[in-house]
Amino acid sequence: MKILILCTGNSCRSQMAEGFLKSFDANLEVHSAGTEPSTEVHPKAVEVMKELDIDLTDNYPKKVDEFLKDEFDYVISVCGGAKESCPTFLGEVKNSIHIGFDDPADATGTEEEIYSEFRRIRDEIKRGFYKFYLENLV
Repeated sequence: MKILILCTGNSCRSQMAEGFLKSFDANLEVHSAGTEPSTEVHPKAVEVMKELDIDLTDNYPKKVDEFLKDEFDYVISVCGGAKESCPTFLGEVKNSIHIGFDDPADATGTEEEIYSEFRRIRDEIKRGFYKFYLENLV
């Protein structure tokens, strides 16, 4: 099973979703990418995933164009609010779905409040992708 997770920057949500899917089933081939990739995976995303023993330190943002010649069983967009436009995948895909989440990189406030938002969204991603996993991949 080959899966691509898409968002804009490929620095938070799609990276966390990739980490969760790989943790659910090591046999899945999971990639993530963005339409406008950031320069790095957000350090707070790496930290909050490490709290759940999922290591994103070797991950890096990738441009969706790198995957256009590949075939995927699922392409999943994870963009959230109305101010974001969901990327579309123009390559070959059997199933295209959307599981939306707020962008934790937009969080404001104290460090504690920002981390709280990263954890909230991390936990939503875990629940959403575990549900996807159980309903579509098991």
